Amino acid sequence: MEIIIVANEEEVGRVAADKVIEGLAGKATPVIGLATGSSPLSLYAELSRRAKAGEVDFTHALGFALDEYVGIDPAHPESYRNVINRTVTEPLGMAPERVRVPDGSAEDVQAAAEEYDAAIDAVGGVDVQVLGIGSNGHIGFNEPFSPFSSRTRVEILTPQTREDNARFFNSIDEVPTHCVTQGLGTIMDSHAAVMVIIGEGKADAAAAMIEGPVSASMPASVLQFHPNCTVVLDEAAASKLKHADLFRTRAAIREQYSHLA
Repeated sequence: MEIIIVANEEEVGRVAADKVIEGLAGKATPVIGLATGSSPLSLYAELSRRAKAGEVDFTHALGFALDEYVGIDPAHPESYRNVINRTVTEPLGMAPERVRVPDGSAEDVQAAAEEYDAAIDAVGGVDVQVLGIGSNGHIGFNEPFSPFSSRTRVEILTPQTREDNARFFNSIDEVPTHCVTQGLGTIMDSHAAVMVIIGEGKADAAAAMIEGPVSASMPASVLQFHPNCTVVLDEAAASKLKHADLFRTRAAIREQYSHLA
């Protein structure tokens, strides 16, 4: 796991964008795993800037969103179908028909989840999976004690997650109780993962994920076993890391000798 600590949210977006583009380089049909939430917004904004400047082209890319609420109207502004469309698909110039979101309104949601997992496998897997982290350590909607081997499936949202997401709705009563999410096993199959963490509110989760033991109580900690995972976080999110100076030193050395890679 490569840890990169930068000054602020804008710098998180720039460095994470470098990592995403590096992971997609040389792919005839790049496949991007897409996270929602506030943390990846600076990354998507930077990728959008580069796409509009002609520095990168996403028109031939495929996208797979991490998750979706179960039972939400697809037309609802906070359905992840709509969120992905306005924050990723349109800004990056991706073809809407090439970006998939789990179907939370299917008649058989679990069957749709299994088909979604198979569709990812059919295109050769995700080249770069973008990730954020929840305050309770979830990635996607893999809540604490999700099996490390889990595949795309229906999951029950914890009260903490529903409370965290209530800011996007009129009240917590409107926040769905269930979701369909890529599983931890699905996420771990990605060829590369880029996690972005922003703000002091995520500092405890960041420290537990990076420096703590791998534990089902902290789902994101499984990324310690990912063969190619980069975590980019701002100073506020890194404020509770005990070994921050070591991570900064390692990052500086990697940068100094990057020409040898």
